[in-house]
This record gives sequence, C-alpha cells and structure tokens, in this order.
Amino acid sequence: MQLSELLNAIDVEESLNGEEKTIDTVAYHSGEVTSNALFVCIKGYETDGHHYAEAAVNKGAVALIVEHFLPEVAVPQYRVQNSREALAALGDTYYQQPSKDLVLIGITATNGKTSTSFMTNSILEENSLNTGLIGTVMVKYGKTLVPSILTTPESLDLHGYFAKMRDDAISHVTMEVSSSALELKRVGNVSFDIVALNNISREHIDLHGSFEEYYGAKASLIREARADQFAVLNLDDSYSSSLQTETNASVVTYGIENNTGHLHCKNLDLSSGRGIFTVEVLKPFKTRGGRTIEPMEIEINLSVAGYHSVYNAMAAITIGLIADVPVEKIQSGIERFKGVERRFQFIYENDFKIVDDHFANAGNIEVTLETLTKMDFNNLHIVYAIRGNRGVTTNRENAETLAKWAPKLGLKKVIVSLSESHVVKKDEVLPSELEAFKEEMDKVNVEVELHKEMPEALQSSLNQVEAGDVILIGGAQGMDFGAKYILNQLAQDRPDLQKDELLKPLDQRVAGIDESFLDNSN
Repeated sequence: MQLSELLNAIDVEESLNGEEKTIDTVAYHSGEVTSNALFVCIKGYETDGHHYAEAAVNKGAVALIVEHFLPEVAVPQYRVQNSREALAALGDTYYQQPSKDLVLIGITATNGKTSTSFMTNSILEENSLNTGLIGTVMVKYGKTLVPSILTTPESLDLHGYFAKMRDDAISHVTMEVSSSALELKRVGNVSFDIVALNNISREHIDLHGSFEEYYGAKASLIREARADQFAVLNLDDSYSSSLQTETNASVVTYGIENNTGHLHCKNLDLSSGRGIFTVEVLKPFKTRGGRTIEPMEIEINLSVAGYHSVYNAMAAITIGLIADVPVEKIQSGIERFKGVERRFQFIYENDFKIVDDHFANAGNIEVTLETLTKMDFNNLHIVYAIRGNRGVTTNRENAETLAKWAPKLGLKKVIVSLSESHVVKKDEVLPSELEAFKEEMDKVNVEVELHKEMPEALQSSLNQVEAGDVILIGGAQGMDFGAKYILNQLAQDRPDLQKDELLKPLDQRVAGIDESFLDNSN
C-alpha cells in the first residue's frame, strides 16, 4: 500500500521530510517493525513511542506518525493531534475496513462483560453461526484461540483480528469493550452493529482520574452509536438507563426490578444458586433483519450460578433477539452455556461447595454476596486476595461492600491473601491498601486472618470447612491460581475422590495455569 493511501485516512496537521513510500506493514511497537513499515509513535502511561522511533527506523521503518517532530530521525514524519486515533484509522484502512464485513456486538460494563459475551456467543453458535469472541479471557474464532493480554486489544491488533475473522468466514463477533479501550481509542473506526452497557460501578478510578471520567468513557460506546445501530440498556442500573435519550441508536431495554422496558424478568428462582425465570417481552421492538418481536414469554433455565448471571443472561437474550436468533435457539444456547472461569464458578459440589469468583470491585462483590444470601448453606468461608496497586479508594470500597453483607451472611472472619508469589509487580498489595481493608473489617468486628501466600490461605479454608458449608475464593489477579491450588490440595487430602473428575473445572482454563511468567515478574 502506498503511504499516501494510508495518510488519507487520518488528519495530518503538518509533515516533515514528506515523501511517497511503499508501506508493507504498520507497527506501534518497535519490536514488531520490519522493512518498509510505517511506525506510529504512541504515548502510553509508562512509555512513549517517540523514544523508540530511531530504533524502529534502524529496523526498517520508512515513515513515522508522530505527535511532535523528531528532527534527528531522517525519515518522513507526519504530525497528528492524537496518535492513538491515527493508529485506529490506519489499522482500519490497512486491513480494508474489516469490521464492516462482520455483525459486530460490543458489550461494556463494570461487571459481567466476559460472561455476557460468552453467553451471547453461545446463543449465536446454537444458531449455527460462525462466531468470533474477543475479551478478557481470549480471542477465539474458528480453530484459533489466543490468550488475551488486554480485555480489548490495541486498535491495530483489533482490526487485524477482524481481518483474519473475515478471511475465516466468521459472520458474528462478540467483544468486550473496556473503559480503557474507549478512552485510549482502541475501538476507533470499529463499525459496531449492537452495543450494550449492562451496569456501572466504581472501578478504575485511579486510571481515569475520577468516576465521572470513567463513566464518560463507558457511556461513549452508547452515546456515539449510529442511527443504524442497536443499543441494549439495563433499566435497573441508573447510569445505563439514563442513556436512553443520549443515543441515536435504536434502544431496547431490559430489567428485573423495573418492568417498564421491552423485556422483564419474572418468576425468578435462585434457591439452587442457578436461575430459573421467565423473560416477558412487554413491548414490541424491531430486529436487525426488520422483524418485529411481539409480546410473549420465554422460559429460561441457567446452567450458571449467581444473581448477576440473570442480568448477564437478560442482556444476552436481548442481543440474541435483536440478532434474529429464534427463541428456541436462545433458550438452548443459554442453557448450554456452562460459565466462564472465575465468574461465580462452582468448582466443587460435594459435601461442601467451592465457588471461584473474580470478586474484583464493589459492584462485583455486591452481586456475588447477594447471590450467596439466596442460597442454602451452613457457614461461609471467604478467602480473599486483596487487589494490589488499585489504590486505597478501591480497596476501601471493596471492604465496605464486604462489611455491609457480613451480618447477613453470618461472617465472622475473612481469610486474606496477599499472594506475594503469585502476582506480578503491578499487582502487589501496598501496605496502605491492606490497612484500608483491615480498618473496614474492624468496624464490623470481622476477624482478618492474614496470609502472605495464597496456597496457605486456601489450605486454611480447607482445614475449617465442614459439610454443608461454602468456600468462596475471591479476588482478581491474586486469586487467579486459586482453583488450581485448592483442587489439587483437595485431591491430596481426599484420596477417596477421583482426581480426574475433581480437576475437571481446570480443563481449558486460561488464567492461573501457567506460572512460568511469574519467575521474572519482579
């Protein structure tokens, strides 16, 4: 491709040493540069691509996209206001607008993006569609499966995945859209067909600067939607609901508590932990194919646990209807979905139960603990990995949420892990974060049993558990390896159990299996 063709896709404010070049590839990481590359200098949180421009040229870059000129580098340079926006437009052009050839579904939320995406994908697969999936756990299409580094890939990589999916005859793609991706323009020039905002709670505040900035980033997925798109909104979440009048897209709404929208969940039974309910279509709405969904009732049986799973299912069912999936395929696709790792996942159900949950933020903790109040069990044992390097505010809010539910759950003690050997440097727990957690537990007289290492904390819970109890292993990065450790320890302690059957929840796991990267993490 000629450089001039690529430059037509972006707003160039000024050029230096301008000259036509043949471009074979586009790169934003100097390590990925090959001959005849166009190198885009991106300013990140910790590094600045401008510092690597000369190295990129030495490796074969023949032109640069910059936010400020580098006179010492003797190749054509094109100055733009925002190199991240430019990278997205360049990627879209280089790969020939691949997202326009796909039915693309973008899902954002503080909690439930992953599960909702997997549920949606299950519904689409049940309808015999060739699907792609992009998110926190993996990028998957056809026979390709790539473990994820970012929830939403960098824009150039994202458009590259879309191009590969198009070439692989994929028709429908479901992807998680993170707040960082929206703020950092990773989904720039992506042509969505259906977008959804499930919920908003306080998370990533330190990253965005304020809750308002965080919400603004999330909301942009809905606010910037086109008139030919569909927006799926949750009426039970005030932030999601408020966006009904702030988008040009066709809005379809759902609720559990609120029954004034298009879809309503009624007759909900969560006594087993797994939801059984009726979806009532209250108001007609159009689908992508132009059909009208008339008022009706749809019986739903979930194979995954959690009150939050009901909300995720409501979003996925709404998306399925908009995407013209027949009702019976939606029902079977939802029932076939067995869950996503670490999302209120039952990893052991015998004389007692072990639940593995991401437990990442106040909203996530809220719905997880609310689900537990609806379940039948004797005593609850929580093993919690504190979120490292997320700031005192986030950790205090997490602890406050846990403290709020402690009396209702009869919780007198929390087993806490710092997971020192099982987190990389960016996830290490700071003393101030631990102190904030302890202060909130003291206020409700909940004992903190502290362990530096995660395996010891898990072993302590096994030492204390009795028949009819529930162990909840919760926490984000610091508990990613928890299921592996507790199930293997259980297999060692209980030779009467079949080890292969016991370890089945680890099949096809992505998080918490490979520990080799930890050796050089610090």
